[in-house]
Amino acid sequence: MSQINVVPYIDVMLVLLIIFMVTAPLLKQGVEVKLPTAPSEPLPTGAEQPEPLIVSVDRQGRYYISLDEDETQVMPEALGEAVSAIITKDPRRPVYVKGDGEVSYQRVITAMVELQKAGVDDVGLLTEPPAVPSEQN
Repeated sequence: MSQINVVPYIDVMLVLLIIFMVTAPLLKQGVEVKLPTAPSEPLPTGAEQPEPLIVSVDRQGRYYISLDEDETQVMPEALGEAVSAIITKDPRRPVYVKGDGEVSYQRVITAMVELQKAGVDDVGLLTEPPAVPSEQN
């Protein structure tokens, strides 16, 4: 009787497991921002709605522009110019500011002023919905 040698399959499985373990932490995208909580409605979604431009301010006060899963860090003085170039291509694109709840309010206002200089008339502020207390019976 002949038997199937499974040792090569186990080796391949272990190699794939190691590859996934190494690459999984690298797949995390986005700026880590702890959003303030506030009751709010979810953002509109749909096929006619273009992908939003998100300006993030992290806990250290650094600025990031996120568009179509592409994220770049920008200096405050270059923020307006970078946003203006994106908005000029698609003026319907919504713009949101995602500021960390622990960052100085001045840093978020600086981002809003730069967006205003870039010609963005409508800016949304992103928040987290408040935690709903679990009901106990």
